[in-house]
Amino acid sequence: MGLLSKYLFAFVLISLTLIPTAFAEKNILGEEISILDIDVLDQEINKLNALNLSTSESPSSKTLSYQSNKAEINLWQRIYSRFEIKDENNSRSKKYEDWYSARPEYVERMMDRSQKYLFYVVGEVEKRGMPSEIALLPMIESAYNPIANSRSKAVGIWQFIPSTGRLYGLKQDWWQDKRRNVVDATNAALDYLQKLHALFGTWDLALAAYNAGEGTVSRAIARNKAKGLPTDYAHLKLPAETKDYVPKLQAIKNIVSNPNHYGLYIDPIPNKPYFTYVDAPAVIDADLAANLAEISYDEFLLLNSEHRRPLIRTNEKTQQLILPISSADTFIKNLSQNEKPLVSWNIYQPKRNEKIKAIANKFDMEESDLIKANDLNPQKI
Repeated sequence: MGLLSKYLFAFVLISLTLIPTAFAEKNILGEEISILDIDVLDQEINKLNALNLSTSESPSSKTLSYQSNKAEINLWQRIYSRFEIKDENNSRSKKYEDWYSARPEYVERMMDRSQKYLFYVVGEVEKRGMPSEIALLPMIESAYNPIANSRSKAVGIWQFIPSTGRLYGLKQDWWQDKRRNVVDATNAALDYLQKLHALFGTWDLALAAYNAGEGTVSRAIARNKAKGLPTDYAHLKLPAETKDYVPKLQAIKNIVSNPNHYGLYIDPIPNKPYFTYVDAPAVIDADLAANLAEISYDEFLLLNSEHRRPLIRTNEKTQQLILPISSADTFIKNLSQNEKPLVSWNIYQPKRNEKIKAIANKFDMEESDLIKANDLNPQKI
C-alpha cells in the first residue's frame, strides 16, 4: 500500500486497532475473550526464552521500581511462599482444578503469557502488603492477556469495564485505552481491591465484590443480616459466577504450588524485571518504535497494548513506552541515530456526511485501499 493510503480518520467510528493475530477463546468464566493466536504466542515465547536475562546493568532510561528477594531465583517460589488468603478447598475449587488439568495447552499459554508482566504485578502487590494470591487474579480474569475483551466490554488483564476504568483514572479515547496498559491497570486494580477489602473486611468478600460489584455484595450481606444469617462469603446468596470466583483462584493457587500433582508443567520465571520505561518522541509510528528497539511488532504491542492506532501520539513534549529491559538501550541508541521521519501516517477529519469515495478521490486513492487502511466495514459505510 502506497504512502498516500496511510490516512487515519479522526473519529471514533473508524477503527484501526493495533492487535496481533487473535482468535476467540473462552476464559474460565465462560466468556469469549480475544486471545493471541497460538502461533504468535509460540513465537513470542521462543523470543522470551532467547533473551539474555542475566544482564545486571540497568538501561539508561527510567527503570520501574521493583521489590525482589534475589535468593528466590524462581518467581513462582516467591509467589507461593507469600500466600496469605485462607485455603478453602471444596467441590467448587476441585471442579476448576479438573477444568485446568484437562486443558494443559490453555494453562501453558496463560502461564507463558504472564511472564512479561508477573514480576511487576507481584512487586506492586508486595509493596501494598497484599496477599500474593492477588497477583494470580488476572489468570481467572483474562488469562493474563492485555488485549482480552469480554462481551460485557471489560478489557485488559484486570478486565475493567469502561465506567470502573474511568473511575480509577484509566483514560479511554480514540487513541488509547489505559485499561490495556499493564502498569496503569495494575495500580488501578490494586487501588480498587484495597478499597473493597477495607469496605468488607475479608479478602474473599473483596474478591466477590471485584467480580460482582460492591453493591451486589452489600445487598447480599444486608439480606442475610435481616434474616439473622451469617454474612461470610460461604453463606451469601451471590450470582453463580461470583460463588465460583474464589474457588477458581484457589484452584490456581493449588496448581501454582504443585503443578505436577495436576499433571501440568509450569516453566520457571526469573525473579527479575522483564520490562522498563523509555522516553520517546511525542509522535512516532508504532512499527518504527518496534524497529528502533529491534523487537517484533507483536512484542512491542504486547507491552504497549493501550495504543489503539498505528500512530502513537501525546499532547506532551515526550511520552514513555514500555520495552524489554534487554532492548531499552538499543532503542535509545537507534533513536538518537535515526535520520528518517518518525511519522508516516496522516490524520484526516472527514467533513459531515462526506463519503468514503469522495475522500479516496481527494487523496488519489483506491476506495478499497482506504477502507482497508481504516478497517472499515463496507456494509456500514
